[in-house]
Amino acid sequence: MDLQTYRLRRKEQEQDVHEPRYVCWTCRQTRFGCFCEEVQAFDPHIQFVILIHPIEVKRRIATGRMAHLCLKNSALIQGEDYTANQRVNDILASEDNQCVVLYPGRNSVNLSDLSVEQRSSLVHTKKNLVIFVIDGTWATARKTMRSANLKNLPRVCFTPTTPSRFRVRKQPAAEYHSTIEAIHQTIELFGPTKGFKLESRKHDNLLDVFDRLVEFQLQFI
Repeated sequence: MDLQTYRLRRKEQEQDVHEPRYVCWTCRQTRFGCFCEEVQAFDPHIQFVILIHPIEVKRRIATGRMAHLCLKNSALIQGEDYTANQRVNDILASEDNQCVVLYPGRNSVNLSDLSVEQRSSLVHTKKNLVIFVIDGTWATARKTMRSANLKNLPRVCFTPTTPSRFRVRKQPAAEYHSTIEAIHQTIELFGPTKGFKLESRKHDNLLDVFDRLVEFQLQFI
């Protein structure tokens, strides 16, 4: 290839510039997958602190981030070991907060087994109810729960009554729910104890947004 031909081809390559791929900086989705218009943020009267694992951040459907966008007064904090995380420790240290973690196990209080009155008895009326939610795989969640500031927190859980709607990612079992589904169910059970009116069905927006993105992803399968 002579010098003149090389320069001509180089010029053609420089002119052949493709438009960069659009990514929404809010929901981290492409133009066609962006779900921001579907979000109707609401106040569940509970502060959800979503602890998202770095692996989860990179996923196409990160339901923790999705839930954070729907929930007013929520926090999304990335990490693996939160022992020295200042934001988490500040929340835990506040005397205005009653902190629990949503995590299943034999040491967890199953909200599904309690009456409305029994659930109410678990909540301090003069404190903000703060629920930490681990957003990651079951393996990474177990590691996160070993954080020194989280492992001794009171734990709550629930018994799912329907299979997960997460049809684009295989769950370990049908009753295992995604982060956003788990938060929706927690609001169903715990919301009324803090004055959230279930009949408004505002929390259903969590599932509406989730279903919209799942349906979008299914088009590519």
